[in-house]
Amino acid sequence: MISNRKLEHLQLCLHSDVEYKKKTGFEDIELIHKALPEVNKEKIDLSANFFGKKMDAPIIISAITGGHPESLKINRELAKAADKLNIGMGVGSQRAAIENPELAPTYTVVRDEAPDAFILGNIGAPQIEYAEKAVAMMDADALAIHLNPLQEAIQPEGDVDATGYIESIKKISETVDIPIVVKETGAGIKAEDALALENAGADAIDVAGAGGTSWAAVETYRAQDHHLGEAFWDWGIPTAVSTIEVLESVKLPVISSGGIRTGLDAAKALALGASAVGIASPLLKEAYTGHESVITAIERFKEELRVAMFLVGASNIEDLRKSDLIIKGNTKEWLTERGFNTKKYARRLIE
Repeated sequence: MISNRKLEHLQLCLHSDVEYKKKTGFEDIELIHKALPEVNKEKIDLSANFFGKKMDAPIIISAITGGHPESLKINRELAKAADKLNIGMGVGSQRAAIENPELAPTYTVVRDEAPDAFILGNIGAPQIEYAEKAVAMMDADALAIHLNPLQEAIQPEGDVDATGYIESIKKISETVDIPIVVKETGAGIKAEDALALENAGADAIDVAGAGGTSWAAVETYRAQDHHLGEAFWDWGIPTAVSTIEVLESVKLPVISSGGIRTGLDAAKALALGASAVGIASPLLKEAYTGHESVITAIERFKEELRVAMFLVGASNIEDLRKSDLIIKGNTKEWLTERGFNTKKYARRLIE
């Protein structure tokens, strides 16, 4: 039953080791310090526009849950924080509530508690028939279409027929009249797939790269035989790599998510060109304590972002996207092998 699986996922993410062993790649991104920032830190502007909606910071609480009574209180606390801070929020896959309307409040509580926030609905790529119901249920500002082939491959009851995804996404984009955000669920998106998604009608891409929660790891605990999950625990494209691959390949807004744990990580993603960053796992733990704890965690995150901007002389997010940075290590090696020019980020004003 989908609802019970949702609860299992929540409990495993809270109490088990489900993190990637490999890193996001942001450890290989170095923002270049500016000894003469010529910026007043107290006046730094973190605000950003996403699909015409102004947020006080380019932060989205990534899709976490929904579809089980336990998830109602989590989504309520996260939504209260999103409303208070004027940031975005996504919900977990809405399939459970569309198939069982009694579960709808576990999702609609988000719009109830955050009436003016940027809210993303969520369905799977094959679920064309769910699209309009998902949007209506949430009064959503955008609809996320999630891709999770890794999870499906490891999940005991997984759906491993991934044929027709592109055509399905194309039809969903023609069905709904709000922006479509195609997102991975922790394994990243490569350049060629990003281009195919753009051509299929995606309005934005959330890379959801490797380095945070591993859904292969989550499903390892649920499977009777652990060998598959353990073998593919670290499968995927590191978040920093995927962020660059997608940004270099399409002209769409990009959300960088997957293991982003600090405001410094966020500063690096935004400096690369991301329109926003997504955070999930750290806020799930805070939500169990209450929305005040979620707010405290995000305010700490924002202060780290603000300090990073101060140290590169960026008075706003647009300035941050023009700042110089170095790409080194495994991230540089990956991108170089894939044919991307990493040097252009180092001296942007000269470019």
